[in-house]
Amino acid sequence: MKEIVIISGKGGTGKTSITAALGALAGEKAVMADCDVDAANLHILFEPKINKEEDFYSGKKAVIDNSLCTDCGICQEKCAFDAIYYIEGQYFVDEVNCEGCSVCFHLCPVNAIRMEESLAGKWYQSTTRFNNPFVHARLGIGQENSGKLVAKVKQEAKKIAENENIPFIFVDGPPGVGCPVISSLSNVDHVLLVTEATQSGLHDLQRLVELIEYFKLNASCVVNKSDLNEQMAAEISDYCQKHHITVINHIPYDPVFLETLNLKKTLIEGNEPTIKAKISEIYEFLTREEEKKR
Repeated sequence: MKEIVIISGKGGTGKTSITAALGALAGEKAVMADCDVDAANLHILFEPKINKEEDFYSGKKAVIDNSLCTDCGICQEKCAFDAIYYIEGQYFVDEVNCEGCSVCFHLCPVNAIRMEESLAGKWYQSTTRFNNPFVHARLGIGQENSGKLVAKVKQEAKKIAENENIPFIFVDGPPGVGCPVISSLSNVDHVLLVTEATQSGLHDLQRLVELIEYFKLNASCVVNKSDLNEQMAAEISDYCQKHHITVINHIPYDPVFLETLNLKKTLIEGNEPTIKAKISEIYEFLTREEEKKR
């Protein structure tokens, strides 16, 4: 089994579009996982049938039992996050502002405050219209445990791959270099970096390369919209070569790219043969070694 995560330094580079196309090519040979839980959108192209839905709990929030509360006001006074408010003779906790620090719990003189597990979001096990097993999630509003939810999505995807002997897991990772990205890179076999031929694209790529080199991960790269700035595309290729990262393909800008996505179709289902051929080459590169083993 080979786990491949697709990431980009910023949003809008085409990361999710390429991931969806890889899933369409793989079909039953790949478990798909959407780990961009803060802004999940892979399901839009996959139109999945949900087979399982579960709540995801992470962290704790304070809850005030007003039958025990004596209105001393210590909790409100000591809360550093303005998460406790007083209305109509009772104290309440603002779940969005509460950071779960437990100060109020420890300071309450009558034990009227308890810490309860927080509902942070939901995760789903589905089947895409291409017959991929698909694990995806939705993080709740104001929740800050996206790294843990990413780990849950990856864990469930790996279980399916192992139980059903599926050779690949394609992970649509979050953009950037923060905690969710680090969580998505845990125990992966290969990282596909998606960038664009702009100065910001190169800068964000450099940050990602620093991250994957720190974790000693194998990586390759795709340069999207490569003909918008051919000099910058060449600089990106030179940079990747110096860091021993294979540039699999340069994908030129084409309005068909967006037109296809607007129809809720993957790039493989579009009418532009050049784009379809380049996506197929990326798929063959990523799956070549594992297919040989089988």
